Amino acid sequence: MPVDVAAEVISNRALSADYNVLALSAPAIAASSQPGQFVMVKVGASLDPLLRRPFSVFEVLRSSDGTPGAITLLSKRIGPSTSLMYDARPGDIAACLGPLGRPFSLVDPPTEAWMVAGGVGLAPFATLAEALRARNVKTTLFYGARRADELFYLDFFRGLGVELVLTTEDGGAGERGRIVTPLERQLADRRAGAPIMLYACGPEGMLAATAKTAAKYSRPCQVSVERIMGCGMGGCYSCVVRVRRGAGTHFVRSCLDGPVFDATSVVWDALGHGH
Repeated sequence: MPVDVAAEVISNRALSADYNVLALSAPAIAASSQPGQFVMVKVGASLDPLLRRPFSVFEVLRSSDGTPGAITLLSKRIGPSTSLMYDARPGDIAACLGPLGRPFSLVDPPTEAWMVAGGVGLAPFATLAEALRARNVKTTLFYGARRADELFYLDFFRGLGVELVLTTEDGGAGERGRIVTPLERQLADRRAGAPIMLYACGPEGMLAATAKTAAKYSRPCQVSVERIMGCGMGGCYSCVVRVRRGAGTHFVRSCLDGPVFDATSVVWDALGHGH
């Protein structure tokens, strides 16, 4: 069950002029969070912004004896809520509700895990990579960003034994272009019988392209959708996604039925990205 806590800011590390990692003391959330779940967060007591915003649980921080005590959130400063998070200082209090939503389904060997991240869509993959590597699953991260200085936590993933495939739009690191290009190339190189599970999170155009590529090569794919949410618990209907159910399609609330969906169930045209 989700819990609502007044979480103290432990640390706030700026990764760049826009990205930061905020650590919150939230033992109950840290102890029960599963990879792919999220929290609804607002820093400070101001009424502007009024509502909390959703953030994937990025890391679960543990004490020296392994007890979960805190979570971190990867944030990009784009509006009032994320500006408050970027400027937060140790000792500040954040209203934090979670863990919420449907998590990723994990695989076991010999199935490989290929994680596909675009920008801040990296967020759910730190905990997922830890969980997969603990099961001895061979794991690869396909990670795309605009520039080299927006590729974060590479040493963290390397330390887990995750293989990295990188792209940047300006060619500053890895391959120039979009991340789906090397993804498709590697899928094409794999024999059909080698089991692979794809996991994707990022802009919806990237998710749609990843889903299309996965379907082309008959690979299962789980997508974590990024939607505006007002409550995180199913009350406000601001986060609906159109999915296929039976013979028709239906709108479902991504905070309850997601944020993780089977990529084949999502009606991508309804999100404005039909390519």
